[in-house]
Amino acid sequence: MVLAVNGFICVGTDKGRIFVFDFKQTLKCICGRSTVGPVSAVTLSNDHTFVASGHTTGYIQLFDLKNPEVAARTVTPVTLAAVTSGRQEGHLPGSRIINISFVAGRHTAVVSVDEHGLSFYHSLGKVLFVEASDTIRIFGNYHGEDAPEASISSHPTDPLSQRNALNRPSFRRRRRPRHTVLAMSTLPLGPVPHSTDAYQITTLLTATKLVVVGLKPTPKTWLKVMRDEEQLSSPAYRRRGCLAWFPSVQDSSTEKSDKTVGMKNTKSGKRPQRTPTHPVLSYSWGSHVYLLRVHEQKIKQTVSNNRTGKMSEIEVGTLVFEEAGKWMMDDAVLAIQWLNVNQIAIFTASVLSVYDVHGMKMVETVRFDSSSLVSPSLGSTGNGSISYPESVGDIAHSIRTYKGKIFLLGRQELLVGTLLSWADRVLSFVEQGDFLSAIDLTRTYYTGEAPGNRNGLPEDSEERQIVIADKIYDLMVASSRYAFSEDRMTDGTHASLDGRGVDRTSLFEDLVATCARACIALDDFDFLFEELFQQYENAGIYRMFLHQLEPFVLDGSIPSVPPRITQRLVALHEEDGRPDLAERIIWHIEPSCLDINQAINLCRTYQLWDALVYVYTRALRDYVSPIIESIALIRSLQQDPAPTDTVIRNAHKIYSYLATVLCGEIYPSQEPMEPDEASFAKRDVYWFVFCGHSTTWPAEGGNLVLTSQDESGIEPTYPYARFLLHFDAESFLHCLDMAFEDSYLHDFSDMSRLMIVRILLDIMSSEDLSPSDATFMNIFIARNVPKYPHHIEVAPSVLHNILTALATQPEVETREDRQLAAEYLLSVYTPHDGDRVLQLFEDAGFYRILRSRYRHERRWGPLLTAFLHDPELHSAEIFRGLEETITSSARDNKKQVSNDVINTLITSLDQLLQADVLATASLLDKHVPQLHEMALERTPLSDDFDQFIYLNHLIPDSEYDQYSTTPSSPTHINSRLRHRFISLQCRFAPSGVIPVLKRLQDAIDWPTALSICEEAGAYDAVIWAVNYSGHPQEALSKADVFEKQLTLDLARTLASPTAGSTDSVKKYLNDLQAIGRRGISVCMEHSSSSSPAEVPLEDIWYQLLGSQIHTVQTLSACCFTSKGSDEGLESEVLSTLRAIVQETFASLVSVSSTQAVSFPRLFKRLVDPAIHSGTTGILYTEFRAILTGMLESYRTNGDMLIISKHLIDRDVFDSVELYAKEKMRGRAPSCGVCSSCGRTLLPSQADVASVQIRLSRTGTVYHLGCSALDS
Repeated sequence: MVLAVNGFICVGTDKGRIFVFDFKQTLKCICGRSTVGPVSAVTLSNDHTFVASGHTTGYIQLFDLKNPEVAARTVTPVTLAAVTSGRQEGHLPGSRIINISFVAGRHTAVVSVDEHGLSFYHSLGKVLFVEASDTIRIFGNYHGEDAPEASISSHPTDPLSQRNALNRPSFRRRRRPRHTVLAMSTLPLGPVPHSTDAYQITTLLTATKLVVVGLKPTPKTWLKVMRDEEQLSSPAYRRRGCLAWFPSVQDSSTEKSDKTVGMKNTKSGKRPQRTPTHPVLSYSWGSHVYLLRVHEQKIKQTVSNNRTGKMSEIEVGTLVFEEAGKWMMDDAVLAIQWLNVNQIAIFTASVLSVYDVHGMKMVETVRFDSSSLVSPSLGSTGNGSISYPESVGDIAHSIRTYKGKIFLLGRQELLVGTLLSWADRVLSFVEQGDFLSAIDLTRTYYTGEAPGNRNGLPEDSEERQIVIADKIYDLMVASSRYAFSEDRMTDGTHASLDGRGVDRTSLFEDLVATCARACIALDDFDFLFEELFQQYENAGIYRMFLHQLEPFVLDGSIPSVPPRITQRLVALHEEDGRPDLAERIIWHIEPSCLDINQAINLCRTYQLWDALVYVYTRALRDYVSPIIESIALIRSLQQDPAPTDTVIRNAHKIYSYLATVLCGEIYPSQEPMEPDEASFAKRDVYWFVFCGHSTTWPAEGGNLVLTSQDESGIEPTYPYARFLLHFDAESFLHCLDMAFEDSYLHDFSDMSRLMIVRILLDIMSSEDLSPSDATFMNIFIARNVPKYPHHIEVAPSVLHNILTALATQPEVETREDRQLAAEYLLSVYTPHDGDRVLQLFEDAGFYRILRSRYRHERRWGPLLTAFLHDPELHSAEIFRGLEETITSSARDNKKQVSNDVINTLITSLDQLLQADVLATASLLDKHVPQLHEMALERTPLSDDFDQFIYLNHLIPDSEYDQYSTTPSSPTHINSRLRHRFISLQCRFAPSGVIPVLKRLQDAIDWPTALSICEEAGAYDAVIWAVNYSGHPQEALSKADVFEKQLTLDLARTLASPTAGSTDSVKKYLNDLQAIGRRGISVCMEHSSSSSPAEVPLEDIWYQLLGSQIHTVQTLSACCFTSKGSDEGLESEVLSTLRAIVQETFASLVSVSSTQAVSFPRLFKRLVDPAIHSGTTGILYTEFRAILTGMLESYRTNGDMLIISKHLIDRDVFDSVELYAKEKMRGRAPSCGVCSSCGRTLLPSQADVASVQIRLSRTGTVYHLGCSALDS
């Protein structure tokens, strides 16, 4: 079954009949009494008078609804013979018609498409009462036709061209058509005429392209859009596509102007011209949806008159296509239908979505089961022409839309649905009695936040809000009346199953919140504060109203509340004992809405200082009263022996208030004031604070503001500034620091910076301030005089007194502030008694000023002292300053460090060493190396390790030097210190002795150095040094002596073990290993570079091996004879010593190729009994153990080499085998035609042996002859 809806509902059935219903479900008629096969496509004409049907047998019928029993026209399928002969065009028998559509407003012109991809235009007219049908193929090829795809632009009706194409042998080979049409539709006529109607546009969609055809004035293909190759990669989406046209309608944006123009033209009798929209095509491939807008564009063309030959310009219309949008769905699109000019219904397998093309967004999404709809191709799954999964998704013929309604043809029923408009949604809540949800939903429509569509509302936002505003007000009124009506008490909303009733508190609470949100959106609060509050007050539940209103006040949504409600809200929290909540209300509400007396009394009672200031400044525009309130609070604080933290904190807030107001900001939010208000506030505050006598406030009818503790006491001059200075001078002067940066003090003449400074000097001269307060005032003046030189002019004598006072104050904690202030002051004032002032600075510890002065006067000794004595400097800063100072002094003294600098350094050596030993060593070594000995004798370097670190830093490339300084020369250190360093090196870092000897080789006494090393036990260093002097045999003799001594000590330790014998044994073993490896390096060095005549290589190897074997022999005998010793320790000793011998033998083997060393002769000498008398058994035993270990090691290495060789051979074989297989596979051609001539490579299977082709590495393939021609 299939469906068509357009004025009537037409349902085509498998019996070949078409049932026509009206929208009241009345059966109007049944079309078709004689069946020509099941109906597979049906359509209704534009004027609802004719029905066209396509059938699975290839028949097409046209019915006049006035006489539906008999088909008015019938198009029968054409035979293959007729097509082959070129006499007829049409659908072949058995070709299922999948789409049919009327052309424009005609009754007898239809376009049809069958399942094989063939599309025809049928003009079913009559000539002299005889049917005269004309059929034109506009798309597709017949089965087996290899000619280029039929197109109306290439005159497909030319009999000669069709006959030549069909006579080819390949025509008779049946195969699947290349282009199966997925969807087809003609552009319907809209309610408003449009220039594109004259072109009779038809659109066809295949799996690979979109084709737009115009049938008038002459058939022409206007557009081809190819599908992206990426979309064709998914088999599931490849054959999914659909399309739908929306015709031209009146543009909604012109309706408003049309009404205005229509009213003006009514009087003149003119009809207003309406602007139509352009038709829009929506089509989809897979999950991608596209919009295409079409309109006509007039262009001028020059044509020649065939009769006269004259050229003339004519206007020719052309179709212009514009991409209007695209998006992608989550699944393949199965059907597309237009609901209205702005909304498209998109159907997938599981979702029905409504997309707003104007806003390019999804507005509705609901679950949808596509399997419940009828598929017209389901009967074709039996013959295999279409797969079952593909057929189940073929539901486009079961979905239609008409005037905003959706019609779905199900298996058992026909469903009709529509999108709910905004009024429908609101009404659904009202009918359920849920007025609050109705108000919230209506509000979201007003603000544009509502989900879903906005059908039924004007597009213009202002018009939409006008329409909705009245509805919101009506809903609020109805909701409040319903909530407080007496009928509601008896309508069952309070009833419960247990008879106890239902608590409806939430209804009244939510009513306030809902109406508040609605009034905020409307920006109209009359209903909320007048009608609704009055109803709550009459019912005695106004507290509920206030609690629900409070959050909107706090978040700023409702800043202005009538004073009578504000008064209730503040009193509510005061009654509950929550002044903090009341203060919060005062903060967030408009000052003009406050009850001033209530707010001030509340703030005074509960000490709400910030709220009190807010009331005075924002509600009364009074910026002096907060200062008066603070003065009274401070006076009470001074009289209270145990004030609370809250009182103290509130008393100090006066300074934050002053700083904020004098900078032109609102306290405490620090938002900027308006310029006029800021000037007004600053003028009042300056006038009051720096008033020279006590005054009254307010000026008319106010009280005298006093500052003395006794009411009858004498008020001093400038009482308020003096009072604030006495309480907290530092905070008050900080306020003035910020105020001085404001432009008010040099733009207005009533107050200036100079006036304020003079007032402060006058207050300071009275000597009633504490020393710390005077210090802060001196700092303030000293810093601001140079900062504003054109506005503050002070006598030099006053500046001198201030400078002297800054240097003579004893407070250590203010030293840095006083020094900084003195630096500021010295930038504009030079004292006449400079030496006295410098002495004052030195006593005060102003070392930064002193350094600047000494550097300027080039006094290097005192400058060094200033660096060393400054406690504020880090050690790195001290030494950086010393380095610069010493360099500068040497530059002035012919590159020689002056005596006063040297004397200063000598005096400060202890201090320098305590600060940083290594930095001191670098400094002395660079500038005064003669002080090294003196530094090593000082107390900070009394420890030997500290001396080692000090000296080690002076040796270049030292491993213990952690400072990246420039390496010094060892010549700066005398011989005594060098020998001292070697001794300390042997003690603390014996492994680094040899590198040290290498670096100091030209600056040491070698016999002394060797004696030091030998005494310290650095045996390998001694061996290296003797060999370095050119005596390898003597070096090995030394090694023999050392080994024998260590062997004796080791044997004694093993024979008589004690508590710490294990550590001693490990030390002896380490020394023996070091000696053995050093001996090996000596022998290897001479074996590779010396000739036998210079050094007897065999003798030195024999000497080395003999001493090592003697050691092993001696200790083996000792371990064999001793009893009660640690067997594990003895085993470790012997294995270590044998490993040394094996290492020596391995090194010997590596050089045994030379003729100077004979391994057999050397071995014979080593095992000669005459040399080792009395120990032959043990000697042979040791040799056997040593040689066995060596042979096992070589055998293991040999096995590993064999295994590695086998693995490599196997990998190479596998790689070569794989390469050979890949090479034999050949290369695949990129296509089946010759790249040169374009003909098929192999015309038939019989030509395989005779045809020769050539294939390149790129995949390009040629006939051999074509390739030769190209060459």
